[in-house]
Amino acid sequence: MKIFKLILTFLLAAFMIYGGINHFIKPAMYLPFVPAFMPKMAVVYLSGIVEIVLGVGALIPQFRQKACFGIFILMLIFLPIHTFDVFSDTPAIGSHKAAMIRLPLQFVLIAWAWFISKKDKI
Repeated sequence: MKIFKLILTFLLAAFMIYGGINHFIKPAMYLPFVPAFMPKMAVVYLSGIVEIVLGVGALIPQFRQKACFGIFILMLIFLPIHTFDVFSDTPAIGSHKAAMIRLPLQFVLIAWAWFISKKDKI
C-alpha cells in the first residue's frame, strides 16, 4: 500500500506543478475563472505559485502530509468555481461538455489529495 500511495503522491505532485507552471505559460486560459471583482492576473499568477509550492511540498517527505492537505483545501476552494461553470451560459472552461467532465474530476482531485494527506497507521 505504501508504494501505491507514494506513486499517487508523485503523480499528484507532477499534476500540481504542471498546472501551476501552466498558469504562467497560458494565463489567458485561467482568466475566465476569476470573478470580475478580483485582480485577474494577480489571482492567476498567485494560484499558479500556490500550486507549484504545494506540488513541490508533496515531493518532500517532511512536508508531504501538510502539502497534500493544502492541495485538498485548494481543490475545495476551486470546487464552487467549477460548479458554477457547469451552470453558466458561457462556461469558462470552453463548453458545457468540458465543464461537465471537469466537475467530477474536481471531486477525484479532492479525494486523491485527502487520501495522500492522511497519515499511515503503521
